[in-house]
Amino acid sequence: MTVKMQIDIARYSKMISPKNTGHNDEKEEKLLERCPPGHEGTKLVDKPATMIDASSTIIAWYLPDALAETTQKEIRAATDFLGPSLEKSVKADGNWRYNQEWFKQGSENVGSTPGCINLSPAWFQQGHENLSDPEVSASLKGPSSKNILKAIARLAAIASAALRVMHPQQYFAGLRALSHLRDKAVSKELPQMPETLQYWASVFNSLSIISNQETPNHRDHLSIPECFNILTTVGNYSNAWVRRIMRHGVDGVEGDRIAWAWYMRDSVHIYAGVPSCGWARVEGRILTMV
Repeated sequence: MTVKMQIDIARYSKMISPKNTGHNDEKEEKLLERCPPGHEGTKLVDKPATMIDASSTIIAWYLPDALAETTQKEIRAATDFLGPSLEKSVKADGNWRYNQEWFKQGSENVGSTPGCINLSPAWFQQGHENLSDPEVSASLKGPSSKNILKAIARLAAIASAALRVMHPQQYFAGLRALSHLRDKAVSKELPQMPETLQYWASVFNSLSIISNQETPNHRDHLSIPECFNILTTVGNYSNAWVRRIMRHGVDGVEGDRIAWAWYMRDSVHIYAGVPSCGWARVEGRILTMV
C-alpha cells in the first residue's frame, strides 16, 4: 500500500533545528501548520505500506510482521546476552534515555533486562564530533566484544540487505564510509577500531538496543536527514523503517518489548569524507507493497 502525503519532506527537514527535540507539543503543532501533511486527524496504517511526500520522496516504510519467528528469537537471545551492559546503562536520574523512571521489567520479572546501549565501531562522545577521532563504543571495548559482534552479525546483514532495496544510494554511502573508516583507523592506529570493523557486519555505523523502555515523543538528531533508520521491534510492537526527522515515541505497555535501531551517524560520514546520499525517490512510478 502506498500512502501519499502532501508534505514536502525536504523542506520540512530544513525547518527542524538540532535543538528541536520533538518534546514540545506546541512547537510541533506550529511546525505542522507550516508544513501540513495533507490529511486531517490521524491515519491508521495497519498493513505493509510506504509513505511518500508530494514530490514522490519516500518518507518511511512500514513492514509489520516482516521478521521470521527464528529471527525474532535471535534478537531476543542477542539482547539477553547483552543483559549486563543493559543493566549498567540505567541511571537513577538524568536524561530520559537512561533514567530509571522510563524503564520497567518485562513480563513477571523474567523478560529482557531493561536498558539502553549503543554499539558502534566509531562513536563520537557528545560535543566532540569536530574535536577528536571517534572511538569504539564502550559496550564493545570489553573482552566480550567479538562474541557480541558475532551475535548480531546475521541480524546486521538482514538490516543491510533491506536497506539495499529501500535506499541503494544510502547503502553504498554506508559501505564507502566504513571502508574509509578502516583506512583511517589503520593509519592513525586508533585503539581496537580495525579489529572491531573486521567483525562489524552492517552498512550502518551505529546500533541502539533498547529494552523495556517507555519514551516521550522525540526526534533523533545523530543520524542523517536523507537517510533511513531501521527500527526493528520484538514484542508488542511491529517493525518500521523511519527517518530521524520523524517524531516518534513508545507508550508504556504490559509485556516484554525490545527495539533495535540501526542508523548512520552523520558525524561519522563527515569524518570519513563521504558526501550525503540524497533522498530515496519513487522516480515516476507507483510503489506498491504486497
